[in-house]
Amino acid sequence: MGSLKLPYALKSSHGGKSIELVPTSRFRPKCCLSTSSGWRSYPGTIVKTLSLVYPYSLCCINSRRGVQLIAKASVQPPMTEELVNEKIEDLPTSGDSIRQRFLDFYAARGHKILPSSSLVPDDPTVLLTIAGMLQFKPIFLGKAPREVPRATTSQRCIRTNDVENVGRTSRHHTFFEMLGNFSFGDYFKKDAIKWAWELSTVEFGLPADRLWVSVYEDDDEAFTIWQDEVGFPANRIKRLGEEDNFWSSGPTGPCGPCSEIYYDFNPQGGDSDADLGDDSRFIEFYNLVFMQYNKKDDGSLEPLKQKNIDTGLGLERMARILQKVPNNYETDLIFPIIEKASELANVKYALSDDHTKTYLKIIGDHMRAIVYLISDGVIPSNIGRGYVVRRLIRRAVRTGRLLGIRGDGMGNLDGAFLPILAEKVIELSSRINPDVKTCSSRIHEELKREELRFVLTLERGEKLLEQMLEDALQSAQENRSPPTLSGKDAFLLYDTYGFPVEITQEVADERGVSIDMNGFDIEMENQRRQSQAAHNTVKLEVENGTDLMENVVDTEFLGYDSLSAKAVIEGLLVKGNPVMQVSEGSDVEVLLDRTPFYAESGGQIGDHGILYVTEPGNDQKASVQIKDVQKSAGNIFVHKGTVTQGVLEVGTEVEAAVDPKLRQLAKVHHTATHLLQAALKQVIGKETSQAGSLVAFDRLRFDFNFHRPLQDDELLQIEELINRWIGDATLLETKVMPLTDAKKAGAIAMFGEKYGEQVRVVEVPGVSMELCGGTHVTSTSEIRGFKIISEQGIASGIRRIEAVAGDAFIEYVSARDNYMKQLCSTLKVKAEEVPTRVEALLEELRAARNEVSVARSKAAIYKASTIEGKAFYVGNSKKIRVLVEFMDDIDAEALKTAAEYLVDKLEDPAAVVLGSIPGEGKVSLTAAFTPGVVELGVQAGKFIGPIAKLCGGGGGGRPNFAQAGGRKPENLLDALEKAREDLVAVLSEKLG
Repeated sequence: MGSLKLPYALKSSHGGKSIELVPTSRFRPKCCLSTSSGWRSYPGTIVKTLSLVYPYSLCCINSRRGVQLIAKASVQPPMTEELVNEKIEDLPTSGDSIRQRFLDFYAARGHKILPSSSLVPDDPTVLLTIAGMLQFKPIFLGKAPREVPRATTSQRCIRTNDVENVGRTSRHHTFFEMLGNFSFGDYFKKDAIKWAWELSTVEFGLPADRLWVSVYEDDDEAFTIWQDEVGFPANRIKRLGEEDNFWSSGPTGPCGPCSEIYYDFNPQGGDSDADLGDDSRFIEFYNLVFMQYNKKDDGSLEPLKQKNIDTGLGLERMARILQKVPNNYETDLIFPIIEKASELANVKYALSDDHTKTYLKIIGDHMRAIVYLISDGVIPSNIGRGYVVRRLIRRAVRTGRLLGIRGDGMGNLDGAFLPILAEKVIELSSRINPDVKTCSSRIHEELKREELRFVLTLERGEKLLEQMLEDALQSAQENRSPPTLSGKDAFLLYDTYGFPVEITQEVADERGVSIDMNGFDIEMENQRRQSQAAHNTVKLEVENGTDLMENVVDTEFLGYDSLSAKAVIEGLLVKGNPVMQVSEGSDVEVLLDRTPFYAESGGQIGDHGILYVTEPGNDQKASVQIKDVQKSAGNIFVHKGTVTQGVLEVGTEVEAAVDPKLRQLAKVHHTATHLLQAALKQVIGKETSQAGSLVAFDRLRFDFNFHRPLQDDELLQIEELINRWIGDATLLETKVMPLTDAKKAGAIAMFGEKYGEQVRVVEVPGVSMELCGGTHVTSTSEIRGFKIISEQGIASGIRRIEAVAGDAFIEYVSARDNYMKQLCSTLKVKAEEVPTRVEALLEELRAARNEVSVARSKAAIYKASTIEGKAFYVGNSKKIRVLVEFMDDIDAEALKTAAEYLVDKLEDPAAVVLGSIPGEGKVSLTAAFTPGVVELGVQAGKFIGPIAKLCGGGGGGRPNFAQAGGRKPENLLDALEKAREDLVAVLSEKLG
């Protein structure tokens, strides 16, 4: 019995003392080997062939029913004689299992398993998290100390520079997981290569004869390790150039050669002339970056002091290989979403044509990206990250409609289908990011709102396409040329209204209109270049201050307990350059070994205060006025200020004193911000979350996710809640605990912040609990009072509240009271009578304005009547009356009245163009054409625009009536003359 074949498997009896063969139709077994080093799991769906190797034990587990022992039997002689030299064959493996096995593999080799960072990076140079190494960028730069020598992660990533390839190739994604192992000056090439090989061939069981390797063309060291240490055949090691196998973050900074591992889907193709770039045969699944050089400004390379390892293994790619499916989309990581989309579209994926499968793959991919982006706080908008998620949502909606999905796909034509698909993504998210489930309500609401809004946009796009085709046909008739839709217009429909260019082509073909595809491709390439620049570059630069920072230890922060302390100057910088001393009048950045100053972070601005040096007898020798404190290179505090007295030197002891009044203002506003978030969750919904904040001395600002303006009564409820909590005089509790414990306790994390294993938790018992490193009051009673100054939208789905508390609240209320007293004095009424009196004054003002408007209209009509006789005829058999005149200084409304009066008086057909200068630096233009003129194809809206440009402006309107403006009155008379000439010319041509 060398092996067990389906449909049979082993089953134990009485504690594993006997073995029998049983049918496997009732369960789907998984397998694991027991060795001297412990259990090693080989999970899968169905065992194809199972062989046993002495001295291992076998067990089969029912994966449907959880961890349930089905069979366990030690292999003992005489059975072993038949089983020696047998091996376990490759087993299909789940995506979740691949992820965990990768992390466990490197954890067993001394790597610390670290969590995935947010898709919103703490890095201003990168729009979204695009690589596993991004969270370690400060360490690679030497700006932050390494907390561990080696680490391993499963990092969520977003890349949209290849969005057009999604669904069309077997491997491109917008959202993907990058499994990585990293060394920060610890191990290097030899260990990285040997472990990558062991992971691939032993842990994941990939056949060695199916693997290929590439190395950088000049990297003899890596080639030798693969050939001599691993024993990999030299004929399957490809030397590739800089474009393929040399990693560089930018024009300067850390860089190094790469080595990549490829899987061969078609080994029958042979070894000679094999092209690793052939996607139909090979897939690169593991990239090892040997970060060993620093690229200088002149392009030369110098060895790094600390050599690093940065690797990435694509989870989706490995799942495809192990699960033996034709593409990444059909793995268990994505296919359940595709199956749900197929159900809504009422199609069967397996029976679908290539176009339908492509559409389903696009939806499966995009839904993962959309859900995880929204979960990480990205709200659809027209700028930055918000535009990325909005574009993906629109592509998903558009693609769903191409599949025939209408409404929610389940009969409700007014519903949305994206939330239904999102539920499937959330269901699959537990191993990727468990926090997604807690955001499910917000994700559903955002998707529903965005989808329904875009459906209306699509309908408007259809109307716009129809208008564009009409214009193209008319232009072709006028110019006697083939009708063509410009590439720019086709791209506008694609990018703004979600129309695939293929659909635009089909509709245009039906109308006999071609599309300028070269122009469309140019617009697409421009966007692609911008997208790549924004999304696919991680810039690493070794800055001037690096050497200084390497010699400065982290700053010890004392500010929670004290506002003053003695400290030693560890470093001085002037304009970014290190100096040993600095004199009076100079701006300086001071690095201390310890400090009571709070450095800007978590939305709270840095402390102000003073550093001073004293002589014996406590006479002040030197002083620095500190106006800001920032963090640099991890946890080094940079005190920014101006030397106001004496000379400051490195190594000198100083007294550091924080301005206590300003610190109190910051504390009050920070605690008030926590109360505001708690009140928002209570009044408008628990799903509301922070999207940014500012804690300043004079005010606080809080940005949050919400889809509409807050009502006056809601703002009042929020204020009342907060002021009640202030009046309760609740004592705050602060404690440091493990991050996992804090999350279990319900602590809220601050948007955009990165947290270590130990976190500081600030709690207002019964009201609020947040992870926060900021400074806070001891009791809520110190806040004294809270008042919302404003509430407004700052982006789609993002609202902003500004408020004041403490002394700033008192100052605000006092100032408003003074304004009211002045208003009462001016209006000669009591405070409670002000609204009634103001309303009465406004009514009087409206009446006066109406009277003025009527008078202006009468004056305009009178002026129009005086120029009516200046109209002249154009044409012979059919004559059109034309009037183009300057009307002095009347305003735009009066000019409109005059034009309407004139076209009525002149009767159809007639064309009137009037211009005026209503004020300094202002031009008004009006064109009014009767139906007889419009029927000839002459439209007021199109005619007036070029005339307005001559006056430094623009405008447009309907075919029969249009208005425009400008900023160059000196050009108006010439512009009107041009209008007269053009009108005569075009009407003469139309009349023949």
